[in-house]
Amino acid sequence: MSELDGINQHLEELRKRLLRIVLVIGIITAFILTFHAESIQIDQFTLYYPTPEPLHNIAAQITNHMRINLVPESVELIQTAPGQAFFAQMYVAALVGIVVGMPVIIKELVGFIKPALKENEINVSRSISLPALGLFIAGCIFAYNFVIPYMLEFLYRYGEGAGLVTFLNVMEFVTFVLQFLLAFGFSFQLPLIMYAVSASGMIDSDFWRKNIRYAIVIIVIFGAIITPDGTGVTMMFVAGPMIALYAAGMIFIERKEHKKLNT
Repeated sequence: MSELDGINQHLEELRKRLLRIVLVIGIITAFILTFHAESIQIDQFTLYYPTPEPLHNIAAQITNHMRINLVPESVELIQTAPGQAFFAQMYVAALVGIVVGMPVIIKELVGFIKPALKENEINVSRSISLPALGLFIAGCIFAYNFVIPYMLEFLYRYGEGAGLVTFLNVMEFVTFVLQFLLAFGFSFQLPLIMYAVSASGMIDSDFWRKNIRYAIVIIVIFGAIITPDGTGVTMMFVAGPMIALYAAGMIFIERKEHKKLNT
């Protein structure tokens, strides 16, 4: 088989796996946009079941939950053009599709790179699939509960102090929230990436401690890029947790290495 045939075969394999990923995300997204989550009380437990209701779908319910929990009291969330609420719900449904479909995404990506991995690297890739999903969800939950509300409150408090009535476009709001959910979801993978790289034997465990200063600089620059203002305060909302994650990953790898040497 020629080199060109090999490249074409790899591209075809990549296309098939990406198609499966898109299909799974698309099905979940369509479900979120079509069905409404109806609640039912059984004893002390609240359960939910889907009912067809496109105008009051699950994405709309999630958007309303975000409005209640994240938008400051002094800010009004509005729609300024036809279709903005629909497209905002599309973005929300797509994010839910990515999160729910994450096991399939990880499985397909690992399956694609598997032929290029050594045996120990394959074992590492298998062992991190479930923790990767857990860390992504943990990052989204952390951002939703502890970062985004305080960031929005901080940014819009200036308008309240000046006696201004502040309006927030629903598209800008949803884009802002999803941007940080994805940023934190992926940034929480940092300790896992560090562990996977070390476990595969590409670098030693001392690498992370030796280069911690460079890592902090890179993280701070990343925080400055994705935050919406130049005060440096909101930047630390992003950079602070990531630096803590880097330190946690470094300590975990060093302890793992120390335990391995002592056995």
